Amino acid sequence: MEGKKGSKTLQKRIRAGTLTREDVARRLAELAFGRANDCVKLVLEEGVQIDGLDLSLLRELKRNDKGTVEVQLVDRLKALEQLALLAQGQGTDLESFLQALQGGGEEP
Repeated sequence: MEGKKGSKTLQKRIRAGTLTREDVARRLAELAFGRANDCVKLVLEEGVQIDGLDLSLLRELKRNDKGTVEVQLVDRLKALEQLALLAQGQGTDLESFLQALQGGGEEP
């Protein structure tokens, strides 16, 4: 996963609308191949500090009053499929998405 400096740089590019194809590919790869250790730690350990945990793979976490825990992680298969399409240069909506982020989208 990216370090704090790389993450801040990425956040700046997102805000500036200069997100690149490589940024998207890197993030998809992180989602597809990332480790869920910190997500498991959050669920299993008592009093765990959330700061410093990588919870990027966590979609949803539910706990009920009976102690049941439901954890949903990102769909790795979907991330892999999108990464494969991106690597092959095939029909993803990435180009139009990046163009829209940069303010160059078509007018409705």
